Amino acid sequence: MKKVALLVGLLTAWPLLAQNPPAQNPPQNPPAQAPPADTPPAQNPPALEKPQMETPEPAVEEKTPAPVKKADTPAANAAKKPPTGGEGKVVEEIIARVNNEIITRSELDKARAEETEGAQQECSGKCTPEQLQVAVEDRQKYALRGLIDQSLLAQRGKDMGISVEPEVIKQLDQIRQQNKLKDMDELEKAVTSQGLNWDDFKSTIRNRFLTQEVIRREVGSHITITHEDEMKYYQENQKEFVRPEQVALRAIEVKTEGKKESEIPELKAKAQKLHDRVKDGEDFGELAKRFSDGSTAQQGGWLGQYKRGELSKELEDIVFKMKKNELTDVIETKQGFLVLQVMEHYDEGQQSFEKVENEIQERLYDQRMEPALKEYLKTLREQSYVVIKPGYQEMAGGGNSEIEEVSATPESTKEKKGHKKYLLFGKTTEPKS
Repeated sequence: MKKVALLVGLLTAWPLLAQNPPAQNPPQNPPAQAPPADTPPAQNPPALEKPQMETPEPAVEEKTPAPVKKADTPAANAAKKPPTGGEGKVVEEIIARVNNEIITRSELDKARAEETEGAQQECSGKCTPEQLQVAVEDRQKYALRGLIDQSLLAQRGKDMGISVEPEVIKQLDQIRQQNKLKDMDELEKAVTSQGLNWDDFKSTIRNRFLTQEVIRREVGSHITITHEDEMKYYQENQKEFVRPEQVALRAIEVKTEGKKESEIPELKAKAQKLHDRVKDGEDFGELAKRFSDGSTAQQGGWLGQYKRGELSKELEDIVFKMKKNELTDVIETKQGFLVLQVMEHYDEGQQSFEKVENEIQERLYDQRMEPALKEYLKTLREQSYVVIKPGYQEMAGGGNSEIEEVSATPESTKEKKGHKKYLLFGKTTEPKS
């Protein structure tokens, strides 16, 4: 059985504002959509393959939260099931309860290990051992708080009746294609062969999309940035907009890997149709989200900014001749068909306000998203039943006040409605009557 190359990426912990502010791709209009909450420090943009030439598979672009198991999943039931007969061993240590869901010690350990891996990747070749250790400790500091926030957001999405099943199915199919598996049954076998629960694996992906949509609706849609805000930022930070010639690109990809030869003409026709729809006035980013097979589909196909020499010669010769919003023709590659759009073409030197307006929107949006999301998460915690086991308060972002013990095999609670105790990161409150 093949190993699923993207499992590590998909099950990577997804820390929220406790560590990094959200970021989004440069918007075409004043931003109203929240970006993924996990955005690592600036990295080199993804390399694009040469037309009709073999290239390595693209790296995973985004992180996905470690699974937060529902209380009715098999793993959670195992954790909650009290010992029977002569048994007395602990199946799993429960370290936090978030409403009717639990967070286990193994989930926290996994999140911390993935934060270590993330810090190592960011520091690769750039940090001293001491700097790496500081980076690891900083990322791990609020690992539990990140898991709690993920759970709260996902639960909120379910309460709002948000459905993300089309996105989940599309993501699973992308994983299947990237791992060259025949069908979903093969993907499920590959997942379970690595000791993972298939339902939990899908739940992890589902919760990521849920949290993104909740943030977009509940927080991002309320952030307003005016033209005056943008101009003020530009005037105060002009030196930041001196740069070499660059192009900002986004892509729609139609994969042909694993497809039959007889299917290729139909896939090419699909790419051409998407190209024509953009030409006819439809939004490139929305079409990318719905139809692109690329790893950046959920970011509207955003690839990044490229200087000369960072693209293959074939692509460079095409895109550096293009202007803002222009499209390439359908480009055939080893992995499929590609349509690129130049979102902006930056000339060398000081950039005009018009050239960097979208970028300024992004920066201001990020600045305002951070406190807004923190406040929203604070409200969610205050409206929820959150219990943390002693010894874990610091990782949950709380103080040193006493917190009720959580048994490793807790008995069912008998709290009355309207009279629940709220244990919020070290702060005990009573709900208003």
